[in-house]
Amino acid sequence: MTRWIRAGMGALGVGFGLWGLRLLLQAVSVDALIRLPLWLGGAVVTDDFILVPLTVGAGWLLTRWSMGPGRHRVVGVVRAMLLYVGVTTVVAIPLLIRQGKGVNPTVLPRDYFRDWLLLEATIVVVGVVIAVIQGRRLMFKRTRASSGDSGGR
Repeated sequence: MTRWIRAGMGALGVGFGLWGLRLLLQAVSVDALIRLPLWLGGAVVTDDFILVPLTVGAGWLLTRWSMGPGRHRVVGVVRAMLLYVGVTTVVAIPLLIRQGKGVNPTVLPRDYFRDWLLLEATIVVVGVVIAVIQGRRLMFKRTRASSGDSGGR
């Protein structure tokens, strides 16, 4: 039974893939189809030789930093903050690069660089506030534990 379900799901996936390929071939011109593998290859090279080493390096630095007493509680907040900064930056890069270029200047009329900086600053400020709150909670728990106050009777 499981074998038939897997085969059916595989056939459904292949069917959707072929349908998407047909739509792609109908919607995109021939020169764009030639440029597409070049763009995808550039994305792979950028990912493998720039983004992955930066991510591994940042993770290594964060791990080294988090070896101090009590810092392990803040690592999750810092990782989440870095993840959000990275994802929003990757999403914003096309807008930042193409701003003000092209035939129609009204297509990208906003100041995307300023908006991106404000978004990143907001993410960092929220991350720092949460990290400070968690750090204070940890200090409060430590002082209570060291004073012999168990919070009980």
